Amino acid sequence: MTLLPRRALIAVATVLDVALHARPAPVSAKILAARHQLGPRHLESILNALVRAGILKGVRGPRGGYELARERRRITVAEIVRAAGQDRSEEPGEEVSPLLAAVIAPAIDRAAQAFLRELDAITLEALCAEALARGLPEAGGDPDFTI
Repeated sequence: MTLLPRRALIAVATVLDVALHARPAPVSAKILAARHQLGPRHLESILNALVRAGILKGVRGPRGGYELARERRRITVAEIVRAAGQDRSEEPGEEVSPLLAAVIAPAIDRAAQAFLRELDAITLEALCAEALARGLPEAGGDPDFTI
């Protein structure tokens, strides 16, 4: 069981992919979509949200794509999750029961905040190190990012 919506998981995977593969050239949206078995349009909204949040930087042109906007150690998983936002299909309708509104939702919100605080302790750099230790990046190049 995962506690994150699919959109947030895709966002974390996308940013990690960019961190591992964006050197020497940016990673194209088409390649990202193919690697994560997603439709380009679905990934486009996530990439736009990550650019607006200052996590990724879009590079225009025929050899354009995406690269990290900051150092890996300065990006946390919680920041990526917050930037991805909630999937609209997962939100409850306008009307909710008094029990849900007064008791259940506040308890779940407190738990979600605690979960995000834990995710704030996980940096992109730590995820990159884990991926490299497991031999997961398929593409070559130095995956390090410095400003």
